[in-house]
Amino acid sequence: MLLHDRTFLLLGGTGGIGKALIEPLVQAGARVIVATRHLERLDPCEGVVPVYLDLAAVELDNQLQQLSMVYPDIDGVIHCAGQNQFVALEAMEISDLDAQLNVNLRSAMLVARHFAPRFRKTGLGALVFVGSTFGSIGFPGYTAYCASKFGLRGFTEALRREWADTSLKVIYVAPRATATSMNPDAVTAMNQALGNAVDAPEQVAAEILKAMTRDEHRRFLGWPEKLFVVINSILPKIVDKAMLKQLPVIRRFMESGVVS
Repeated sequence: MLLHDRTFLLLGGTGGIGKALIEPLVQAGARVIVATRHLERLDPCEGVVPVYLDLAAVELDNQLQQLSMVYPDIDGVIHCAGQNQFVALEAMEISDLDAQLNVNLRSAMLVARHFAPRFRKTGLGALVFVGSTFGSIGFPGYTAYCASKFGLRGFTEALRREWADTSLKVIYVAPRATATSMNPDAVTAMNQALGNAVDAPEQVAAEILKAMTRDEHRRFLGWPEKLFVVINSILPKIVDKAMLKQLPVIRRFMESGVVS
């Protein structure tokens, strides 16, 4: 996929990974329309157009229709918006559960549903979805997040196969732990205690761009996380046992919510 002279709608552009994507996209010659609820978090930049969009809104489809009327030249969408919460399922508020499902999964489905007719008509279009290692491996304390990201991975796979006889591109990129403000101190401390590697947003952004320019269907990031994804799909009992050993540490941070 060539990035030059393309117009990308970037969802989640004020978060760590999304924000890290803006500059390299512009440098590659793309025009970037950054959709967010927090316009005040965007720094003015040539080649970047900020627009308001609420991915959790019930009327998201209407907002997308209005956006398309103003920007009919959008020929690519990068969905890297997301919400998570590190908490036991029984302690999670229903509103927080709904928010994760709406932003992480429902909005991605509505975005694809909205842009599919235009992209099919023009014969040019790409949908890029940022998932997670937790979209392939269930992890304690992230039940709702894992459910939404498992759903996103399945959705992109089905969608790619549904459009397999067209020129439309569907790309799924799954980062491992990433150093963003979405992670509270307890998660940072847990990753340190477990020895989990954490990538910088700029590293993840570079991998997303590689997947796009190489027209890859899917890209999983990090080692040994990529290996664990394969093992979990073939021999999940091995991962069950490994996580059982880690569970006391995970539960300590999950229940305390503080660094210790």
